[in-house]
Amino acid sequence: MKLHNYMEIVVHKKVEEIIEKQEGICKCEKCKLDVTAIALNNLPPKYVVTYKGEVYAKINELKNQFETDIIREIVKAIKIVADNPRHNDE
Repeated sequence: MKLHNYMEIVVHKKVEEIIEKQEGICKCEKCKLDVTAIALNNLPPKYVVTYKGEVYAKINELKNQFETDIIREIVKAIKIVADNPRHNDE
């Protein structure tokens, strides 16, 4: 059995979805990881160990507030990274 932060899985997936739809922002792996890290630092972790815990976390994922909170933090993180990219445009 392994310990997983289910929030990480959800945020990674949502970051990919949201960034791909955005125009005018960098889509490089470094920027996507920066967005993911910033968003995760502002969201509560959802640790699961068992399959039952993962199922419970997936059910919670369907709740509107859960998704709204994640999207809000990702959008804020995208703005931060876009305003302060850690690489040069070449």
